[in-house]
Amino acid sequence: MLAAVATLRVDMEQPGRKAGDRSGSHFPEIVELNVGGKVYFTRHATLVSVPGSLLWTMFGQKTPAELSTDSQGRYFIDRDGVLFRYILDYLRDSKMVLPDYFRETASLQKEADYFQLHDLSARLRTRIRKESSVSEDACGTEPGEAALVGGLAGASIAASPGGGGGGGNSRGFITIGYRGSYTIGRDIQTDHKFRRVARITVCGKTSLAKEVFGETLNESRDPDRPPERYTSRYYLKYNFLEQAFDRLAEVGFRMVACSSTGTCAYTSNDPNEDKIWTSYTEYVFCRDRSEVQPPF
Repeated sequence: MLAAVATLRVDMEQPGRKAGDRSGSHFPEIVELNVGGKVYFTRHATLVSVPGSLLWTMFGQKTPAELSTDSQGRYFIDRDGVLFRYILDYLRDSKMVLPDYFRETASLQKEADYFQLHDLSARLRTRIRKESSVSEDACGTEPGEAALVGGLAGASIAASPGGGGGGGNSRGFITIGYRGSYTIGRDIQTDHKFRRVARITVCGKTSLAKEVFGETLNESRDPDRPPERYTSRYYLKYNFLEQAFDRLAEVGFRMVACSSTGTCAYTSNDPNEDKIWTSYTEYVFCRDRSEVQPPF
């Protein structure tokens, strides 16, 4: 009987247990995490490398049964899954390594505070102060002028919010795309039922997109894109396509091309029911250095 109990205890402490097996009092050597929907694999020793931190408390002072898990048995942490990669990097070697074009320092500092990584939080606060100092120098004293500083890259872009200023004058192309849908009933004379545009996407060089759209550009899907690289994953926080057109006109862009594709499907197997039309449209805008505010 004693031998059987000893064998069971050894099996429970083996590092090869499945993610959903929380019957033991010890964590496996390799831990699976679900942080805000992002899955990470790391060593248990990494999670408890900073004494006094939240992760040290969770994985060093508690048992597996005390922690929340997802449907796959991974330990779940309801925080920013993208920024957690930098938290994990810091835990591995106690160094703060961020890309030069990193623009979410303040958000990462909040994550460091949450995980009770006081040294990392202090380093990030120092970085924020330096970035703020550079931003103030770039802004000058002109009222109503905002500066967007791309981290250590030092690329500040002045733009007049809501005004007709020309912003920067670098040349390039920006493609605006959107997907929309609408229904047409059996009586084609009735009004079409348009549905809301789900998302307005932006394709182009990262630095140019940030220059034109500033804070209205949602970068959460591609946060680490270098300024000189191209992306097709950004989208705008606008509800209307015309808002994007107005902004592009203000900073000297003109439309040079557009294309659209469409598909049709029935809402059910009954051919008498309404049809749903789905379309995807792209508009290509161009700006030359000599152009300030040309018409469309």
